[in-house]
Order: sequence, then structure tokens, then C-alpha cells
Amino acid sequence: MTRVYTDPDFVPFVPPERPLGLLGLRRLMRNYIETVPRSAYDQSVTHFRTRMSDVLIVSDPDIIQDILVEKAEAFGRDPTTRRSFAPVIGDTSLFLAEGADWRWQRRAVAPIFRHEALLSFVPIFAAMAQRQVDRWRGEQHAVPTDAAAAMTRTTFEIIVEAMLGGSASLDAERYSRALTDNFDTIPWHIIYVMFSIPEWMPYPHRRRAMRSRDFLHRDIRRIVEARYSTQCSQPDLLNLLRAARDPGMSVDEIVANLLTFITAGHETTAVALTWTLWLLAKDQATQQRVFDEVSSVAGDQTIDATHVESLSFCRQVIQEAMRLFPPAPGIARISKTAVKIGGMQFPAGTRVHIPVFALHRNAGLWGNPDAFDPDRFAPDQVKTRPRFAFLPFGGGPRVCIGGGFAMLEAATILATVVRAFRFDPVSGHKPKPVARVTLRPAGGMPLFVTDR
Repeated sequence: MTRVYTDPDFVPFVPPERPLGLLGLRRLMRNYIETVPRSAYDQSVTHFRTRMSDVLIVSDPDIIQDILVEKAEAFGRDPTTRRSFAPVIGDTSLFLAEGADWRWQRRAVAPIFRHEALLSFVPIFAAMAQRQVDRWRGEQHAVPTDAAAAMTRTTFEIIVEAMLGGSASLDAERYSRALTDNFDTIPWHIIYVMFSIPEWMPYPHRRRAMRSRDFLHRDIRRIVEARYSTQCSQPDLLNLLRAARDPGMSVDEIVANLLTFITAGHETTAVALTWTLWLLAKDQATQQRVFDEVSSVAGDQTIDATHVESLSFCRQVIQEAMRLFPPAPGIARISKTAVKIGGMQFPAGTRVHIPVFALHRNAGLWGNPDAFDPDRFAPDQVKTRPRFAFLPFGGGPRVCIGGGFAMLEAATILATVVRAFRFDPVSGHKPKPVARVTLRPAGGMPLFVTDR
């Protein structure tokens, strides 16, 4: 019989009854997912108008599929996404490129994300996870430890090893601070786009964000130029980008794409693991099931590619954590031309928001949607749901190319740390999910970590 774990802490806020419009600016600045109306949690489409454009909030899987797949060419990245990310990763990166430019870049990086190539990274995942185990074993366990900081460091070390061949000397803490400096300005980009305010206009902490952006670009360019002057045959992402042809990837494009994968490649996985560990700390019975599976599959051996393929319940736990607390809590598009959506005609410039956080808790799609139930992702259960009801990595042609990498990485790390430690929550601490680029817990994630 399926066991479902419920806890009031799993419901972090009460959504507003209706779109807030300009009255919600303060809440938008604080945490934009809190402005998504109640209707997104139990209806298919919410339509309203602002002074600037039509806005659709879409929680219907069939309509989402129409937008992301069948009519994907009719939509582009919305101005807020472009303006928020372009300063860090540039307009030419795979994430922001459009049309033919996007297609050839996607082809260039595809080989490293094939399943057989991804399995070759499992030893790196396991080694970096064991490094975190060793760090925790060297700490004092009488006080809570910040699981968010630990997972960020671990996934950053993995991305450096896998994407840059481990040859780069990168300061993980400085990179994290630099990315945070830019992520924290995203609410201002949202507001400025809403009111068509020019990009050159100042906003709080703009200079700090620009200094951090310049640091990121300088440091990655240093690594790229150093690789051009040396011979390295390791099949990492940097070498694949260097070897890209048709029409050939410039140094600027290589820098932009490396920043894209460094940013997305460690941040989203770290956030997913952070929420996973907290949910397991709350639900000790499910944590025990994870431990039992890892012990049965791998015993005391280092997790390898054969093991990770068999860790089905580990993957279900991670998927359920990403359902409740999706690392990327929303997807935004803007229509390039007049378009028909859900049987209604909308003009060019219509803004479409797919509220992933609300979609994943939509009462019409998920039974007991605020409960923690990894068995939702057992194969027989998955078959009963629409494909586009669960979007941790987006969907359609622009689905996150690193989704497979992230799942193998997360399963390997989770198996390694749960086998070594028991995780317990800090009494009275209710983490608050705050949406910037990802759904980070405000102030980190304190947990008690105890040797098994």
C-alpha cells in the first residue's frame, strides 16, 4: 500500500485568489511564485490583461504541449528571461539563441549528453560525493550543517571536473557569490521589462552585479585561452565546444556556453538535492527505503554506472522532490505572431507563463498534491499522467539538454550520502522557497547530519 507523508511545512505560502497586477509588485520583488493566483493550482488557463500585453498562465498539460512542442516556433524567450540572463551568459549562448543559431549549437554539444557518454561521468559523480562525505565526517555533528552549501559545492566540483576536465582552477565560493549577485537582481529586470524601462537605468546593486559578471567572463575566458595553448584529449565539454564546426564556435560563444552549463549544471542539481535531503529528513521512513535500496544494490561499493541504473527508488525520490520544489519554478514565452491557444486567438506579443511550481501542485493533475509521495513516479503511475504535467527540465525541442546528466548525478550523490549519514530536520525551522533563477531555500538548509 502506498504511504503518503504530509506536513504543513510542505505548503510554503497561500497563493492569492486572483492575479495581483500592479498591487503585487512588492510581492513580485520578494518572490514571484507567490504572485501566481490560486486558479493556476486548479484550473487550466488564467487570462488577464495588463497595460502592456495579454498574459496567459497555463496549467493544462495539453495546451503546454501545444506551446512547447507543436507551436514551439511561434514562441520565443520572453524579454524578462532574456534581460535577466543575457548579462551573465550572453545573447549568443545555447540558452538564449534562437532559430538556426540555436539548432547548430545544440548539435555541437549533443554528443556529451548521450546516455552512454553520461554513464562515463558516474565515477566523477561518486568521487565528488565521497569527497563531501569526508568533509562531513570531519565536522562537528552536534550542530546543524547547511545542506544547501554542501550540495552547491559538490555539484560545482562535479561540473568543473566533467565540463572542464578538472584542469581549471576555480574558486567555488567566489563563483557562487558572483552568480548570487546576478540572480538577486532578477526582480528588478522583471519590473523594468514590465514598465519598458531602458537597460541602462540604474537599480540597487547593479554595479556589484556587473563586477561579478565581468569576473565570471574574465575567469572563463582565461580557462578557454589556456586550453587553446595546451594539448588535452579529454572528452570534456570545453574540447567539444572547441571542436565545433558548422559554422564554428567563436571564443565568445564558447565562454557564453561554458557559463551557461556551469550556472545551470550545478545550480539546479544542487537545489534539487537540497530539497530532497530536507524531505527525507522529514520523512524518515522514506529515507530508510533509500538507504535499504542503496545497500541492496551497491552494498559498501563505490556507486558505479551499473548501480545507478538500478537505483529506481532513489530517482523516484528526486523526482518527487522536484515536483514539490521544482528547481526551475516557471517557464516563460512570448508569442512572435498572432497565435491560437486553448481555442482562443491572441495577438503577437502575448506573454505566456507556465507556472511549474503551481502545475506540479495542480489538484486536477495530482492526488493529494501537497504530500510527499515518491511512489507517484513508479512506472505504472507515470503512465497514467499526461507527459506535460511534470516539467522539471522543461519540454519540447528546448527541453534542458542536461536533464539526463542531472538525474544520474543527483542519484549518485543521494545514494552516496544517505548510505553514509542519517539526516534529521532542525526543529521549528520551516524553509522558505524563494524563486530567482532557481528555487533556493532562503538562508540555506540547516540539517542535522549523523553518521550511520
